[in-house]
Amino acid sequence: MRAKIAVLPGDGIGVEVVAWGAQVLQHVAAKYGHTFQVTEGSIGGIAIDTTGSPLPDASLEICRQADAILLGAVGGPKWDVGPPEARPEYGLLRLRKELRLYANLRPVKTFPALVDSSPLKREIVDGTDLLVLRELTGGLYFGRPRGRSVNKQGIRVKDTLTYTSGEMERIIRLGFDLARLRRKQLASVDKANVLASSGLWREIAEQVAAEYPDVEVEHILVDACAMHLINDPQRFDVLVTENMFGDILSDEASVLTGSLGMLPSASLGRGRRGLYEPVHGTAPDIVGQDKANPLAAILSAGMLLRHSLGLDREAAAVEGAVEDVLAAGFRTPDLARGATGERPVGTQAMGEAVLARIG
Repeated sequence: MRAKIAVLPGDGIGVEVVAWGAQVLQHVAAKYGHTFQVTEGSIGGIAIDTTGSPLPDASLEICRQADAILLGAVGGPKWDVGPPEARPEYGLLRLRKELRLYANLRPVKTFPALVDSSPLKREIVDGTDLLVLRELTGGLYFGRPRGRSVNKQGIRVKDTLTYTSGEMERIIRLGFDLARLRRKQLASVDKANVLASSGLWREIAEQVAAEYPDVEVEHILVDACAMHLINDPQRFDVLVTENMFGDILSDEASVLTGSLGMLPSASLGRGRRGLYEPVHGTAPDIVGQDKANPLAAILSAGMLLRHSLGLDREAAAVEGAVEDVLAAGFRTPDLARGATGERPVGTQAMGEAVLARIG
């Protein structure tokens, strides 16, 4: 296979971990006879510093020409000033919007070797294997009008939550399709007892459910879902929800795996091109210290191979290599618990261990 891959390292530890994701892709290409043309662009805070924009037009064009995009992370205290449109995170939001990537897939699976790394009890997290499906291009993060004004009562702020029925239906339908490929259970998450938008969401979910009689459907309020994710995560297979709820719930689910450093993600649209990134942030406190966990970025590269390039065997090889290094006791600082058999390592040693086990 020949494929064009855009790499956007971003800020902070994004630069460190995405380098290993890119190395994994090139290693896979060499092992399995593929050719991946990698082109690098800038996004986030570093792009603001060099171009004045969190998403330069040149970077956007690189992504438009690519078959898939591998992203690190964006943001940091240095750029936490000014309006939202001038901050690093806006570059990511705009990229998703421009490429029409409306669906975010965040798999949450506990690896046997890491069950005791979770702060939750073994009997709660062991066997957890769920997928959070989050709508990406609507809701509070994109609604208009928004902003602040001043009146006699002081400063007034406004954020607008807007969705169309079409935006809701396409993400809900994808949730059913993904559930059919897994254990055929779908939890539709909303706040229908309070929000008008969630009332419509539930109506559409019920309508679509009639077309999928083989999928078991559960309607669950977001606050109840947040509770059950912690006390009974094994009850869930696929969770589908709107933008902000999905953002919060998927980060909450990170404690099930023991670390945010273990969670990959994929942002997809109607075609095969997707954006792949670890869920964690830029972690400015550990930048340049060889402490960052590269496994989420490496697993994101595995998702890229599967979802955008259709290379299931190669994706399985990457995932198997990650499971092997964890079983062998390799632990970056975020995963280390001081248990017998652990082998404390840094970013580089963990990346090299994965490469050695692929194929």
